[in-house]
Parts: sequence; C-alpha cells; structure tokens
Amino acid sequence: MHEEMIKDFYGRVIGRIRFQDSGIKEIYDFYGRKLGTYDPTTNTTKDFYGRIVARGDALTMLIKSGN
Repeated sequence: MHEEMIKDFYGRVIGRIRFQDSGIKEIYDFYGRKLGTYDPTTNTTKDFYGRIVARGDALTMLIKSGN
C-alpha cells in the first residue's frame, strides 16, 4: 500500500489517496478522515456512507476546498 498527497494551488496538503494492493483507492482529508473509495472492479466511486456518487474514478471531487 502506498499514498499520494493531494495539494491545492498553493502547495498545501489538503488530502491523501491510499492505494491498496487490490486496486482499491481510499481518499482521506487533511485531518485523516476517510471521505470515500474507488473500486476499479465495479468502476464506482462511493462516499463515506457507501453511497455511489459517480461512475469512474472521481475521488478528488470528495475533497472540499477551503479546509
């Protein structure tokens, strides 16, 4: 498992994406709270509650600007 930092326009870290060996990606905000997941086998992005919010990888849309 490895991580990728998400930065805003000014270079400040606003979140992280964790990549699992199975291909699933999880997104966390600046404070380490899980915001959602992307499952490539179903090609769906789900929010924290498990609701499908998009088809395809749309994890970064779960990060709110201005944290």
